[in-house]
Amino acid sequence: MDLKEQLQKDLVEAMKAHDPVRTNVIRLLRGSIKKQEIDTRHELSPDELIGVLTNAAKQRRDSIEAYAKGNRPDLVAQETAELEIIQRYLPKEMTREEIEKVIVETIAETGAQGLKDIGKAMSAVMAKVKGRANGSEVQALVRLKLS
Repeated sequence: MDLKEQLQKDLVEAMKAHDPVRTNVIRLLRGSIKKQEIDTRHELSPDELIGVLTNAAKQRRDSIEAYAKGNRPDLVAQETAELEIIQRYLPKEMTREEIEKVIVETIAETGAQGLKDIGKAMSAVMAKVKGRANGSEVQALVRLKLS
């Protein structure tokens, strides 16, 4: 069962269970996917679907951070609940050690030797860890390895 079918099935279950948070989040995800398909004029591949969900998760993380700074625990709780629902559909997150291993291998493959080569290394690493690692964490680790 592909991701779109899973979202449709889970939407029906959430509606039957009268779970408004889950229902709204799944509807938003399906809407984002549909919008992306309309914009690109083709059905999204599994990698592109994961990209849409990753963007939605990133938006929630950014909102959580902003609401925490603004001392809004009610909104932090709401965004956290939404993020947990989104993460159910994303591939399992990589551990720091797994990310570091991919970075070391990729630096060796690309021949990156310093911070001047960070763009080359980052693009190759992100292609390998797409949807399974936070981009800002990956960038920090790449910077550390190249410096």
